[in-house]
Amino acid sequence: MSGEFVWRTEPRPGDPAAVREIILSTGFFHDYEVDVAVELVEERLAKGLASGYHFVLVEQAGRLVGYSCYGHIPCNRASHDLYWIAVHDTLRGQGLGRELLQRTEQAIAAQQGLRIYVETSSKAQYEPTRQFYLHCDYRIEAVLEDFYEPGDGKVILVKKVGP
Repeated sequence: MSGEFVWRTEPRPGDPAAVREIILSTGFFHDYEVDVAVELVEERLAKGLASGYHFVLVEQAGRLVGYSCYGHIPCNRASHDLYWIAVHDTLRGQGLGRELLQRTEQAIAAQQGLRIYVETSSKAQYEPTRQFYLHCDYRIEAVLEDFYEPGDGKVILVKKVGP
């Protein structure tokens, strides 16, 4: 698969708009959530590595089609949050998300990361998202009931990477 795709780790000035398009294409997120995803890219562009946000980005034919955003969790030795991972809806189901996640895990392990934490909604709409992580060897660590709103809990998943 990776032959037709170009991978990079440095965001470019056009990426905030492309990230907005990718996130909107999923149909899963509120406008304010999309804004947060875009802000993380803008923060990295403005502050560089000092932002604490790291990326794995994938292009096809010069167009950004997927990305992940992750960072070290402050005040601990080796845990990282996976803030975002998304593939444009036109390419979902082809294994690109799995490769994107694997490359992100490798990048975290290379930074001496030991655990990756992911948060998602408990709503039925997010069942495919939870299954994606479970199939990629993440496990559910906790469920915080009614976290986002009544009937919408936070599911926290974790995977050990590195030694």
